[in-house]
Amino acid sequence: QVQLVESGGGLVQAGGSLRLSCAASGRTFSRYTMGWFRRAPGKEREFVAAIRWSGGSTYYADSVKGRYTISRDNAKNTMYLQMNSLTPEDTAVYYCAADRGLLVSTDYASYDYWGQGTQVTVSS
Repeated sequence: QVQLVESGGGLVQAGGSLRLSCAASGRTFSRYTMGWFRRAPGKEREFVAAIRWSGGSTYYADSVKGRYTISRDNAKNTMYLQMNSLTPEDTAVYYCAADRGLLVSTDYASYDYWGQGTQVTVSS
């Protein structure tokens, strides 16, 4: 069992930056693929980024590639999402998720554990 808690969301102006954190409980955090998803008002949940257990491989949605950076610190049981050059289209609730599978997936159905989400609002 893994419990995930996101933090770092807030209100920022367009062009600004935020860093989200996802703190995980449990001794097996380092074994999980971790991902970030988001849900904007009136839209479906969408994949944002994912990172393999070792941190050696990362994956991004095209919409955030070059602006967002996912990372993890297994010693601290924490994952991060650095978000730069934010636009109003990035406004959403951001969720972190953990996947027990070995293959990285962009499909939210593959993820086994979810945090409660943190709101990111980008003003124009």
